[in-house]
Amino acid sequence: MNFLAHIYLSGDDELLTIGNFVADGIRGNKYKLYPEKIQAGILLHRAIDTFTDAHPIFRQSTKRLHKNYGHYSGVIVDIFYDHFLAKNWKHYSNIPLAKYIDHFYQSLNDNFEILPDRFKHLAPLMIEGNWLLSYAKIEGIQQVLNGMNRRTKGKSKMNEATKELKEYYSEFEHEFTLFFEELRAYSNSKLIELKKQFEP
Repeated sequence: MNFLAHIYLSGDDELLTIGNFVADGIRGNKYKLYPEKIQAGILLHRAIDTFTDAHPIFRQSTKRLHKNYGHYSGVIVDIFYDHFLAKNWKHYSNIPLAKYIDHFYQSLNDNFEILPDRFKHLAPLMIEGNWLLSYAKIEGIQQVLNGMNRRTKGKSKMNEATKELKEYYSEFEHEFTLFFEELRAYSNSKLIELKKQFEP
């Protein structure tokens, strides 16, 4: 899953949410260098990714993209699914999306020193461009895919994937809705398990 889903699935613990957010920047056992709540967030992120990559509904979504995008298909579907989470936010939270995101940005600023270097660079760009709120619109997803394509020096052609998003919009949305219910249930149980693991 992409940024918004990982943040949402972390629950309401600030440090655990930050751990989930920065997890891709922390390799192997280096997560043990961080405070326990950050560690729990990193482990939650890894569990979510493992669950997602193996799930038949997620794979069904990626299969639609394999011909044109190969091994980048999973990354693209992660971004598509964040779009559907943002677009349908009212189904998943009583807090308005803009308010929820502003609270997360404030949390990043409050805990800036603990962020890995990569995220110290990324967080201000995310906040300035309000990436998370932009996910709710296809134009915002286009901007994300443009950036991802630049990072692959144009090899991925990910910037062209909004074509498939528009063509198979209802199929992707239906798959997201079914998958996300299962992912929420899994994440909630994993969250309980991790909180027990890190209890003093």
